[in-house]
Amino acid sequence: MGDGNSTVAAVQRALEALHGSVGKLSQEYGDTLGVRRLVSDVARLSDDLAELGPPDPHHRPGPVPEELEEIPDVEYDASMWTDAEHEGFGAPDRRAP
Repeated sequence: MGDGNSTVAAVQRALEALHGSVGKLSQEYGDTLGVRRLVSDVARLSDDLAELGPPDPHHRPGPVPEELEEIPDVEYDASMWTDAEHEGFGAPDRRAP
């Protein structure tokens, strides 16, 4: 069984690294909606972690998940998105009423 405190500390370190990376994105992209949403998401995750409190002493941890499958960091075939709609924009050939 894992030690809850060390797990929380590991998540905290990951969130701190993510916060730093989002800060660098903010410098590169400026104050865009996407950057503001990322900053807000990281802050919310940190708040959620802080609110966890100690684990329930009656909780029995399940099995450790299998090793995660790594997805290669390659460009997707652009044709995969041909008929996709942009979130918030709809299809390119439609107009709002």
